[in-house]
Amino acid sequence: MSIRERLSGNEASATAMKQINPDVVAAFPITPSTEIPQYFSTFVANGTVDTEFVAVESEHSAMSACIGAEAAGSRAMTATSANGLSLMWEMIYIASSLRLPIVMSLVNRAVSGPLNIHNDHSDAMGVRDSGWIMMFSENNQEAYDNLLMAHRIAEHKDVMLPLMVCQDGFITSHSIENIMLEEDSEVKKFVGTYKPEHYLLNRKEPIAIGPLDVQPYLFEHKAQQADAMRASKQVILDVAKDFEAWTGRKYGLFEEYKLDDAELAIVCVNSTAGTTKFVVDKLREQGIKAGLLKLRVYRPFPGEEISKALAHVKAVAVLDKSDSLNSAGGAIFTDITSSFQVHRVNVPTINYIYGIGGRDTKADDIESVYKDLEYVAKTGDLGIPYRYLGLRR
Repeated sequence: MSIRERLSGNEASATAMKQINPDVVAAFPITPSTEIPQYFSTFVANGTVDTEFVAVESEHSAMSACIGAEAAGSRAMTATSANGLSLMWEMIYIASSLRLPIVMSLVNRAVSGPLNIHNDHSDAMGVRDSGWIMMFSENNQEAYDNLLMAHRIAEHKDVMLPLMVCQDGFITSHSIENIMLEEDSEVKKFVGTYKPEHYLLNRKEPIAIGPLDVQPYLFEHKAQQADAMRASKQVILDVAKDFEAWTGRKYGLFEEYKLDDAELAIVCVNSTAGTTKFVVDKLREQGIKAGLLKLRVYRPFPGEEISKALAHVKAVAVLDKSDSLNSAGGAIFTDITSSFQVHRVNVPTINYIYGIGGRDTKADDIESVYKDLEYVAKTGDLGIPYRYLGLRR
């Protein structure tokens, strides 16, 4: 039976880690993810878990320790944010290239410089092509649930890739919400035991990890990573189906909120979806057919499914909480418009860069986007498709 509780997003993530009880957690503190290993270290200290907690000297070392533990055959987890993820950069790629199913909580924060400790998605978008599965979380419940599903996905024999669960720094990480927790014993049963096929401490199969991979091999190994990422899409859906049967909470690659008959749609990730749902409800009362597509799984990118879900609308706005600085729109926007082109979907689409450095995005801001979409749908005039939301000129 589920347990009703009140927790912050960081507490929820640490609780999920406690219930998973990984073999190794290695971490270095950085705002706003610091509380996750901090809370977890208390579980280690009081004997609630038997995890080996490694307090390292940097985030680079944290990911290095997780790589070593996972390569040896252990289940490893960590947490970080922003500049910490940047310092992990080398090891992020090594973790995915070695096909090590490490699970990381990424509490999204602006990457310096200039220094800013508040929320945007520049950290996650900076590693979007590093070979990690990426899941986003609207609220504390979703962050908790995503972590419970994470190991089942990452450790699947057809996947074997690391996975990060993202949530918005401070907005959800430090905000207390009602949450439904599952029983420890039921979590352990659902997550299961990690039984890798190949690992360093297997005396029956001596192997090397991370050897030089020259011209005759690297191309094929990268193609195998891409195959595993494609395969993870179905695994994510299968695990979500099992999760729904267990908890009653349903998840897909994305969430469609009043999208079936929508004429105007916004695409966004993380906590902005909650604000957008409020605005959708308000506009529906006014007879405006607004809808939302909340992207949950960003890697693998569900381009075909998104194209199908949005094909019927008259205008789409994609909200990016980071700027690719490429004069062609944010990361999610370029992925969606590329998918539209491939799947022959012709829907007028505009991009908004918003919320950089934690800039507040209010219901009025979201409502103004729908107003812009009304104009686009009526006239077909995109104007300048690359826009800013809430920017002071």
